[in-house]
Amino acid sequence: MSFTRRSFLAAAACSGAAAAFPKPAVAPAIAEARPVGAPPPGARVLMPHRRVIGRGEAALEVSSIGLGCMGMSFLRGTHPDRKACVALIRHAVEQGVTLFDTAEAYGPFGNEEIVGEALLPFHGEIPLTTKIGFTYEGTRYTGVSSDPKVLRTALENALRRFRTDCMDLVYIHRRDLTRPIEEVAETMLGFRKEGKLRRWGLSEVSGGTLRRAHAVFPVTALQSEYGLTWREPETNGVLAACAELGVGLVPFGPLGKGFLGGFVNECTIYVDTPVDNRKTFPRYTPENIRKSLPLLAALEEFGKSRGVTVPQLALAWCLAKAPWIVPIPGTCRLAHLEEDLRAASIPLAPEEVAALDALTVAHPVHGARYPASEDARVDREP
Repeated sequence: MSFTRRSFLAAAACSGAAAAFPKPAVAPAIAEARPVGAPPPGARVLMPHRRVIGRGEAALEVSSIGLGCMGMSFLRGTHPDRKACVALIRHAVEQGVTLFDTAEAYGPFGNEEIVGEALLPFHGEIPLTTKIGFTYEGTRYTGVSSDPKVLRTALENALRRFRTDCMDLVYIHRRDLTRPIEEVAETMLGFRKEGKLRRWGLSEVSGGTLRRAHAVFPVTALQSEYGLTWREPETNGVLAACAELGVGLVPFGPLGKGFLGGFVNECTIYVDTPVDNRKTFPRYTPENIRKSLPLLAALEEFGKSRGVTVPQLALAWCLAKAPWIVPIPGTCRLAHLEEDLRAASIPLAPEEVAALDALTVAHPVHGARYPASEDARVDREP
């Protein structure tokens, strides 16, 4: 196997993302005769490793690597059919994955339905998680909101889609800058007292906001982009706050939204339907991709010395940074899922982590990660 995914940069240069993606492989459905969650006879479980995020009553034990499910029905180009997605999620369960990331906004609504259907046989064994906090007109996104009525409606809809009476972990998807975070924490605490959720989390908030929220209702996990292509949580106080409070960090985009998998180059054409939002991100312009390719080449060379792929290296780096970090790479392909999960068995020595850190400094990723309009909504409150 190539040290990037399928040697995309060489084999598919200038072909465009829409043409380069073959139909994803699909795992067979779980046999009815096997116990729920049991691996197939003779199968090797790729994800036996576990981590704890949160402390005390907020603690939750999950697999060391989770699965981001957004791309199964939202953004990132074409999507496989629903049955294929359900089968892939259930195969991930067989391989030991217990953290599946979805959100009301993904679709919107449809992604929760896919994950809810896939995990239905595993209720009581697999934590049920989602993210809420937007308003809509029909299926059109209209804004960020942590109004208690908006959050209640979203939570009750999630309970219905997951066919359960209590969610294990519910994140506030984006900070509503018009409301004190303490008020939002009180709302979520009220839902716990009603028995509708057990734990809560936040996404894309500052270390200061996390501390204030945690003081009202202990936070289990914080989602933030973090990885070899985006290390800002190390300098903006987010990692420090998580370490201090015992809050787990759940990095999304640990593979650079396809860049570290070799799926994006300067000739990539992002399909318009469904919308692939990478075409609006400055770091994915042809010019910035060209400037960023030296990092990919350097990581490939480093990976060859260890006999691992670049995606595996990137995930192993995340895991080596702290025992409370649980990355959630997204994929719709069986081969990539299994490749990613093997990263949990790749130890990196401190000097190797330091060498990888140095590579990201010597070969930086160029371009802002969000356009200005979206970046303005990121919480940076001290």
